[in-house]
Amino acid sequence: MSENVPAYPFRLPDALSPPSEWAVLRVDEPVAPVRLPSGDQALLLTRYDDVRRVLSDSRFTRHPNGADAARVTANEGGGVFGEKLTEDELHQRWRQVISRAFAPKRVQAMRPRIEKMAESLLTAMIEHGAPADLLGGLGFPLPRWVICDQLGVPETDRDRFTHWSDTMLTMTRFTQAEIDAAQAEFSAYFAAHIAAKRAAPGDDLISEFIRFTDEFDGQLSEEILIGTSQGLLVAGYETTAGMIGKMVALLLAEPGGWARLHAEPGLARTAIEEVLRFDANPGFGVPRYLSAEVRVADRTLPGGTMVVCSLGAANRDDGAFADADRMDLYRTPNPHLAFGIGPHGCVGQALARVELTVVLQVLLRMLPTLELAEPPADLAIRDGLVVGGLERLLVRW
Repeated sequence: MSENVPAYPFRLPDALSPPSEWAVLRVDEPVAPVRLPSGDQALLLTRYDDVRRVLSDSRFTRHPNGADAARVTANEGGGVFGEKLTEDELHQRWRQVISRAFAPKRVQAMRPRIEKMAESLLTAMIEHGAPADLLGGLGFPLPRWVICDQLGVPETDRDRFTHWSDTMLTMTRFTQAEIDAAQAEFSAYFAAHIAAKRAAPGDDLISEFIRFTDEFDGQLSEEILIGTSQGLLVAGYETTAGMIGKMVALLLAEPGGWARLHAEPGLARTAIEEVLRFDANPGFGVPRYLSAEVRVADRTLPGGTMVVCSLGAANRDDGAFADADRMDLYRTPNPHLAFGIGPHGCVGQALARVELTVVLQVLLRMLPTLELAEPPADLAIRDGLVVGGLERLLVRW
């Protein structure tokens, strides 16, 4: 490996600004070799059209042995859906199950409870007094409560999920032994939790997954249920918590932004979509194994290539968004890629949007004079995890 290959992810100049490499690579080297934390090499895609094309191609998965792994899983213990399935068939059917669990009607029905919890957390933070850490008081506990509530996890067990989530998302924070221990603890916990839900189903996602898959004349394997629970924990807790902090920080750092939102409540929808697009620290990106030859940015990439799709860089592409490096709270349409796209797009994006909307509206109503208690340049980045975020967000009112 050449010593000239840059290390990835790139370092940020500050918590709210993108790495300078994005703009350079989009122009000079949109398919660029990078060195990953593991020491492996991959190709980084930074242009909007290229990232969208690769993510929209159902042939490309996260792992080179994706098809084989899916077939093995599908046939364990009599099969996931009671028949032999290709990876594509298995993926489509499993997405049907998860998509039904996160259908708009179900997500909207959750909104009053999410709003009540947000108000309760914010009331406690206000009573404690300013300055306060908005992430510690609201940003982290709210998504954790939501996803654990959806998974049917008892209140007494929920603090354990923070450690498990951080450990399983690490790139540099924890040793391999610590990661393996967290994986084992998580798997053991959910094996027991799933067994309990099989014996006594409730009004939660695990129970619904079991019920939904019965419609396909089969049973979910424990491995898939544990893997799905892990994915929901990561997506439903860590990424949403991180985005809550970044959303509020970006809006408070924007001159006049908070006052504008307070004066125009209807602006919340487009503002949320814009901060999702504008996020300079979305994390690692989306890896894809090219199982076939593909043409990207006037270059032929052979099958067997591993690429990383940088959603953040793609969302700052002037070829796709006018004045892309300026946050425009009125921007519409806004076809950003913050939740991915295509067959592997985030199935929980409707829930994430509801949580972000609730947080923003509750904050605007309860703390109309909210402001940052430290300069944006001093905001501490939460380094070492696959997803990006802040260590804390000190605010006052």
